[in-house]
Amino acid sequence: MNKAFPIFGVLTAILLSYALYMALVGAPTEQTMGDVQRIFYYHVPSAWTAFILFTINFVASIVYLARRNPKADMVALVSAEVGVVFCTIVLVTGPIWARPVWGIWWTWDMRLTSTLVLWLIYLSYLMLRRYSASGQTPLLAAALAVLGALCVPFVYFSIWFFRTQHPQPVMGGGGSIDPRMLHVLLINWLAFSCFAFLVCWSRYRLEKIQRDVEEAQAMESLMEDPGSRR
Repeated sequence: MNKAFPIFGVLTAILLSYALYMALVGAPTEQTMGDVQRIFYYHVPSAWTAFILFTINFVASIVYLARRNPKADMVALVSAEVGVVFCTIVLVTGPIWARPVWGIWWTWDMRLTSTLVLWLIYLSYLMLRRYSASGQTPLLAAALAVLGALCVPFVYFSIWFFRTQHPQPVMGGGGSIDPRMLHVLLINWLAFSCFAFLVCWSRYRLEKIQRDVEEAQAMESLMEDPGSRR
């Protein structure tokens, strides 16, 4: 595994570089919006990647609730951390596109509002994990993650069932996209997914080391002779 990590890292860097070139140069220019449309090659893949990570968090949380598996708890924590980062990218790149196209930075339509709520739920999840010292913290966080996961399909399908300013889905739901643009979009999604996996992999190893150290310190403290403190 230690040898595979740098190899996968190099391949991911190459893929990200190629995806960047395709997004900025290789993809055709959209006729109506012009070059500002190119931000969608980061906005949409970031959203899809965040949804996948939050789904992983949901599954891992269910496993932890059922089996109290520490590995499942670590997977849930790591996927939530990286998912919040990608969801933040969505909330930042969206207004950057909206300002020149809609003339406003933000509007409280269903898709934007529900995405913000989703982000706040998982931010609360991370704050709970970070600042709560209770032994029940993983259990409470897992329950909160299950609640947050219910928001994911709502965010995705919100533009299917509600009237919003947000563009229609690029695939299905009445939307359409040039095949060349779709090709670039999928390449960027693959690149973002590989990068997310790389970060999760690294973060998981770090979390495991940290927990092993904390467990060793706790065992050492329990085994310490009380008489040596006098």
